[in-house]
Amino acid sequence: MSGERVGLALGSGGARGWCHIGVMRALDDLGVKPALVAGCSMGALVGVAWAADRLDALEAWVLSLTPGKYVGLMDVRLGSGGLIEAREIEVMLRDIGVADRIEQLPRPFGAVATDMETGREVWLKQGATYPAVRGSVGIPGVFSPIRYQGKWLLDGGLSNPIPVSLARAMGAEVVIAVNPNAKPRGRFWKPSVPSPSAGGWAASKLPKEWHQALGLNLDATPDPKNPNYFEVLNASIEIMTDQIRRSRLAGDPPHVLVNMAFEHLTALELHRGAEAIEMGYARTMALADLIREACL
Repeated sequence: MSGERVGLALGSGGARGWCHIGVMRALDDLGVKPALVAGCSMGALVGVAWAADRLDALEAWVLSLTPGKYVGLMDVRLGSGGLIEAREIEVMLRDIGVADRIEQLPRPFGAVATDMETGREVWLKQGATYPAVRGSVGIPGVFSPIRYQGKWLLDGGLSNPIPVSLARAMGAEVVIAVNPNAKPRGRFWKPSVPSPSAGGWAASKLPKEWHQALGLNLDATPDPKNPNYFEVLNASIEIMTDQIRRSRLAGDPPHVLVNMAFEHLTALELHRGAEAIEMGYARTMALADLIREACL
């Protein structure tokens, strides 16, 4: 599709961020060919695969994840500023063929992270690819921060959850933004009993090293009235980033905003990628007319 220079701003969202794969599939079916991508957190991870022309390989990896395989990827390091270091993210990017330098990517790519010392957002548009993406996805309380380019980096969602501003700075004339964390019903948490069969996060799926550190008792009957560690962490991050996102988008709105509508998928359930991809595709196609109008 000819027209204005289209840029993508892919937002944070943990496991919900796999929806970005579906969004890109839908855009391709609509004939929309973005020129660049700016990503935050999981948006950076999916965005860099697209920029490297390795989206197929990433999707295959995502769809191969099971709860057991997901746990196997966790490198528990309780003394490193987080529960896990998540170095496997860097290994995966290398294994699927993403170039190790941002400048070598076939398409323009930028990632947003947050400087732990100053709280300012950091734009990563050149340098080593893998640690840049790893820094952007540094979910506080889960992933340990990473030192890169002289800064300790935290998740980009703490400063710019949907990086419209970065996409514009990279030259986008039309910005399509994606919000994996939209809350159509305005709720960040709903009391429920964790159930593996229902797709919920089960403590039994966690590495043994986490049980003692988090005070988990696998023999105890779950109390539906009391939120667990991960529910508190998930809700806290979502409440915080929602306020930041509203403020940032009010001052710098995209031309098209694709909102997801996840109600029962938490940020940590990375093995449920098929559901997220499906929603990403469906929610984008529902805005087909608006997208075509903006990009013509």
